[in-house]
Amino acid sequence: MIDLHGYGPRLAEGALITIELALLSLVLAVVLGLLTASAKMSRSWLAHRLGTLYTTVIRGVPDLVLMMLLFFGGQMGVNLFTDWLYYQFDIDIFININEFVAGVVTIGLIFGAYMGETFRGAFMAVDSGQIEAGRAYGMGPWLVFRRIRFPLMMRHALPGISNNWMVLLKTTALVSVIGLSDMVRVAAEASKATREPFTFMLIVAAIYLLIASVSEWVFARLQKRYDIGYGEVE
Repeated sequence: MIDLHGYGPRLAEGALITIELALLSLVLAVVLGLLTASAKMSRSWLAHRLGTLYTTVIRGVPDLVLMMLLFFGGQMGVNLFTDWLYYQFDIDIFININEFVAGVVTIGLIFGAYMGETFRGAFMAVDSGQIEAGRAYGMGPWLVFRRIRFPLMMRHALPGISNNWMVLLKTTALVSVIGLSDMVRVAAEASKATREPFTFMLIVAAIYLLIASVSEWVFARLQKRYDIGYGEVE
């Protein structure tokens, strides 16, 4: 039996925080990805430029740098804003950026750029003939998107979404540097206190591997669902 020296409950809580962080970040990344893909395919010069600027900046700066910049720099920016409110309008408030919220926003922003490229490629891969057929049947733009374009796009996008999710899942380990008590931070504290880093980090690795394995099964099921009608799927 592995002796966790009383850190078992905290590791379990940290694992739950990691899962919540990853899922919420994924939701934000998907939303930002769809908006970014729409912007980069837009006929609007401004929307296209903004989408390109976003993906260029995010993909060009290391994730750890962005994490620390948005958390610590964001807190400084909020403090400057509250100071201005106090001096200008005598409004005395203090806003403290929550580590969990900062982690979700940062990881969501990072992977929103990658998701944007995934969705853009998937949208471009959709056969325009099927969209025209939907319009010929009298479908409106929203119905064409919901019934034809989005399902066909998801068939092409799922492999990329799955890959991005796996990388996003591992990126959650970075939140430990901003003070969030995820399982990596708890394991690091336990390792220092007990001088048994191999034990705790091996458990963390096993949990990440378990989550990744379940995720692969889920994405395989989704792929089969969206591949219906396109030949046999092994």
